[in-house]
Amino acid sequence: MMNKVAKTVVGFFLLTLLFVFSCQKKSEDTLDSIIEGKATIYVDESILPIIEDEQAVFQTQYNAKLQLVPKSENEVLNAMFNDTATIAVLTRNLTKEELKVFQSKKINPKITPFATDAVALIRSKTSNDTLVALQEVIDFINGKTVSSIKGLVFDNANSSTVRYMSDLVGLPVVNQKNVFSVKTNQEVIKYVAEHDGMIGVVGINWIFQPPLDLQEAVDKVNVLGIKDINSATFEFPTQDNLAQGKYPLARHLYFVNCQGYSGLGMGFASFLGGERGQRIILKSGLVPERVPSRKIMIRNKITKDKN
Repeated sequence: MMNKVAKTVVGFFLLTLLFVFSCQKKSEDTLDSIIEGKATIYVDESILPIIEDEQAVFQTQYNAKLQLVPKSENEVLNAMFNDTATIAVLTRNLTKEELKVFQSKKINPKITPFATDAVALIRSKTSNDTLVALQEVIDFINGKTVSSIKGLVFDNANSSTVRYMSDLVGLPVVNQKNVFSVKTNQEVIKYVAEHDGMIGVVGINWIFQPPLDLQEAVDKVNVLGIKDINSATFEFPTQDNLAQGKYPLARHLYFVNCQGYSGLGMGFASFLGGERGQRIILKSGLVPERVPSRKIMIRNKITKDKN
């Protein structure tokens, strides 16, 4: 009798240990810390190349695995509202109404601005015209005839570029005549490269840092200089013009962390805003939120070349 009781107690004890160990193992597999573990980040598709660069360096520096999920702006926001995503990269800050949605769930998003990007207008190189007035684009969207524009092509009806231009014009641009949307920035570039007279609207990062399979299409398009309303000069989305606030279609990039604990969201945000992350932004052609420091070596003597 005592042997049966002892065996039962031992068996129960072993099962308890196994249950506790499995729970701990599951917790260890799913949780992350600031510099290690796994995390999923939803990324506005129009700025994917620069985030891929940051991801690659971050993962080589730390024991971390970041899965990037490129989506349209609306899809990213909906994923966050539905608790599918807790970390995201956006091309704008959250609105007061959006913050209230998170606050109603007792979530306080940590928002980190980390770069300045640009919405770029592109045209096939078969056209010699590399300039366009912003007023002409607005007039075209409003249904007026503009001889130099056959159509506007956006990446996605739910994208940040569509929302940006809609806010600028004051009406939903994709519902207008001769305004089209495809699916991605890559598709916009490929389409415009082969269709003269069409103007594409993309994130400039896709032009600065295209993937290898897109380079051929990028080589076939020109980025247009834009004359702002009430301006007499045309400005291109160069790094200098973005930094000086001259380019009229500039926008800030934001890292939004709703994890609620010290996880990879906090670690990656610190990396983006830190020296290493900001230097990657600088080299990409975008404008970092803070200019990385430079080390200057001063020598007391200048040695002559023996040769």
